[in-house]
Amino acid sequence: MKAYTIGSQQGIASLTAVTRDVPQPGPGQVLVKVRAVSLNHRDLLIVSSKYGAPRPEDRVPVSDGVGEVAVLGEGVSGIDVGQRVTAPHFVSWTDGPFSPAYFGHDLGVTHDGWLAEYVLVPAHALVKVPDSLTDRQVAALSGAALTAWNAIVEVGKVKAGDSVLALGTGGVSIMALQIARMCGARVAITSSSDEKLEQARALGADVTVNYRSDAEWEKTIFAALGNGADIVVETGGLATLRQSIAAAAPNGRIAIIGALGGTVSDPLPNFGTIIGKNLAIHGIAAGGRAMLQRLVNAIAINGMEPVVNKVFGFDEAADAYAYLHSGDHFGKVMIHVA
Repeated sequence: MKAYTIGSQQGIASLTAVTRDVPQPGPGQVLVKVRAVSLNHRDLLIVSSKYGAPRPEDRVPVSDGVGEVAVLGEGVSGIDVGQRVTAPHFVSWTDGPFSPAYFGHDLGVTHDGWLAEYVLVPAHALVKVPDSLTDRQVAALSGAALTAWNAIVEVGKVKAGDSVLALGTGGVSIMALQIARMCGARVAITSSSDEKLEQARALGADVTVNYRSDAEWEKTIFAALGNGADIVVETGGLATLRQSIAAAAPNGRIAIIGALGGTVSDPLPNFGTIIGKNLAIHGIAAGGRAMLQRLVNAIAINGMEPVVNKVFGFDEAADAYAYLHSGDHFGKVMIHVA
């Protein structure tokens, strides 16, 4: 089969096209023929040795994908060959609260991922894809969308009429915008691009702020939402956390997802505000199978169309990585495999 490996992990140029034997499923495993995959920021980090310890050079990357069941391993039942499926990248997280142990089996990191013609997945991790959903709707769900769903629905306990703040216009933030609107919430979003903010408004964003031209965007958002954001999808990390705390409503929930804004050396000057507003700050590490099933069900019922900015061919995988790295994308970057 055709596949890509992460090579020496010195950057995108390390991504290597290879040909290897099709893996065979063991007991409890399923061989999935990959149809489409979606890239996440962590895919860039992994190929650049910036996501924990270096990985074996022959590791197949990418954590998000959709495919169809090709071969069932011994003891697998309840699923048919030809059924379209997806799975969370933490394949051991079936239900219940998060455990650090789930990092031990992480598709695209500790085990081969989706950037190949076939991938092995434990049967218990698979989520069946309804016929009403397209590959395009599903390929980006198990990473960015599941993370946003966890932040807004599972942890944030969103309800109709709540206000949600999403930082930036990358994959997680745009998924957060769409999921929040699907749940009946108002949404504020930030970007350094007026063009991207216009696109966000077309998706239903109620408040848009250019953080380049408005250095005190947190004050603008707090006022525009009336009393701040009930849920903050915090993708900037320490570089933006101070402002996210300021933009949050009393009793707000701040879901910390990434550190795309870089690092800072100064402590939070408004640390006391966390207590003064009774804020809850919660780290988010994607989600598990039960969460993904709920997300798939919600999208099937509501017909949500995740924003896919650009689709590349399988032979253009390096170009897809480069496009994601450029920051020009709005929403998800996808690779068509089969």
